[in-house]
Amino acid sequence: MDTFSPSFLSTLPPKAKLRSPATVTRSITSPPSYVPRRCISSVRIEEKAPTTTTTTTKTAPLQLPKTQPPPPTPPSYASPSAVAKKRVEPKLSTVIFNTFDDIITNFIDPPIRPSVDPRHVLSHNFAPVDELPPTPCEVIQGSLPPCLDGAYIRNGPNPQFLPRGPYHLFDGDGMLHSIRISDGKATLCSRYVETYKYSVEKQIGSPVLPNVFSGFNGLTAAATRGALSAVRILTGEFNPANGIGLANTSLAFFGNRLYALGESDLPYSIRLTSTGDIETLGRIDFDGKLFMSMTAHPKIDADTGEAFAFRYGPVPPYLTYFYFDANGNKKPDVPIFSMTRPSFLHDFAITNKYAIFADIQIGMNPMDMIFGGGSLVGADPAKVPRIGVIPRYAKDESGMRWFDVPGFNLIHAINAWDEDDGNAIVLLAPNILSVEHTLERMELVHALVEKVRIDLRTGIVTRHPVSARNLDFAVLNPTYVAKKNKYMYAAVGNPMPKIAGVVKLDVSNGERRECTVASKMYGPGCFGGEPFFVAKEPENPEADEDDGYVVSYVHNENTGESRFLVMDAKSPDLNIVASVRLPRRVP
Repeated sequence: MDTFSPSFLSTLPPKAKLRSPATVTRSITSPPSYVPRRCISSVRIEEKAPTTTTTTTKTAPLQLPKTQPPPPTPPSYASPSAVAKKRVEPKLSTVIFNTFDDIITNFIDPPIRPSVDPRHVLSHNFAPVDELPPTPCEVIQGSLPPCLDGAYIRNGPNPQFLPRGPYHLFDGDGMLHSIRISDGKATLCSRYVETYKYSVEKQIGSPVLPNVFSGFNGLTAAATRGALSAVRILTGEFNPANGIGLANTSLAFFGNRLYALGESDLPYSIRLTSTGDIETLGRIDFDGKLFMSMTAHPKIDADTGEAFAFRYGPVPPYLTYFYFDANGNKKPDVPIFSMTRPSFLHDFAITNKYAIFADIQIGMNPMDMIFGGGSLVGADPAKVPRIGVIPRYAKDESGMRWFDVPGFNLIHAINAWDEDDGNAIVLLAPNILSVEHTLERMELVHALVEKVRIDLRTGIVTRHPVSARNLDFAVLNPTYVAKKNKYMYAAVGNPMPKIAGVVKLDVSNGERRECTVASKMYGPGCFGGEPFFVAKEPENPEADEDDGYVVSYVHNENTGESRFLVMDAKSPDLNIVASVRLPRRVP
């Protein structure tokens, strides 16, 4: 979620090499929902894109028609005929497996709840789209600022085939939607992340593995789907050693490489070409030093170029911390055995001295999924949430300290920094209220952004909200990661996973008050992805923290049109300085 996580656009000088965004290949956006936040990245590209003709006219952004809107666009899936041209005729074993899969779906494990029914989940703007080669876009309002020279990329779930059985919004194959900007012109390209799972299913012409987040309808459903998966593996149709992940959550740029991420697998290296196309280079294990998986939300320190990350799982150690140096070399694992039960650890934060983890009321419950018909991830209302703090360059977990924080459920972290000569930590993060609805009923979830202060000498934890609104997927100027920041930009849920606008918060004041200082609502029927901040002068240490632009993709449900918006981050109303009409819908 993130539900996903996105990656972003960055202001990049001509012919500059790829740099990390928020890390500069900055990660932008995100899919529509809560846990994996879909990420986007901004990247600098060596060659310029070919010149295309673009017409610029003055038009009100996302203006709704006064006439009766057309009916919603039905779900669109990858064309079977197009897929058939790219794959061989299925083997007899595959035909037999698919027949059994259909029997299980129709009679044993049908999608009985709307939250996991693909006909409901993949409707309207959440319906998947086909790949799109680099295609010129039209700037219909204002002009793209000259400092925007790079690519804005969003990662999100987009199943290549109609799912069999229950399906959750987080379960789709990763698709990257990149808008390449150069010389005031824009080019859109949408490509799948070519994971091992995606490639096998593309060749076979149908799904191979059951969806995970949706869970199963009891023991019989779990047993039959598990048995069918085991047979597919034993017959060589699918080898899980090559990866089971979707790479559908976010993007990150570090060690001079761009990665598509999903927390159930290793990163996939991605390349953007000079024409704006996207290529998957392969699954990366960092010379055999990265095992199984890593978070989809690594933290990149803009000063050092280091990337900090972790992985979590259902067996001990439930949490493992590690980092990469500025050249992308992975450092040794630090297993955290003081986490005594599996927890859903989607995100974390760093300061100059520490890494900060949240052990929340959402855990991993494989037995509940198998025997109770629920999801692999579920809530435990009796659990007391806690925050763990470990030295940033720890060699082992001896310095790990845990602090109870009742009622605080962090899924996405915004930022953290040290105070009082390193004797205190401040954390900014949305607290998920009604956490039991995070997966099943996201429209009932309210995310309350809080400022949490931990006194490391006394162990006292203090908290207060900085806004009463339903806010998540917040970002900041990426050069302020691990430092004290003043501003942040958050998506407004109305309700989640639909994002109705973006707000700017000033969190520098310690008073308990509403911190919103600017906002931009997209208008009736218009919803966007998570915002991303792009600095005008990322290399200028004297530049104001908010001197830049907030960007996002926005979809108009009434007209079926998608746009890329560029907003002035310093203006009191987040004024739109450029609106780009996209040649195709972006989910």
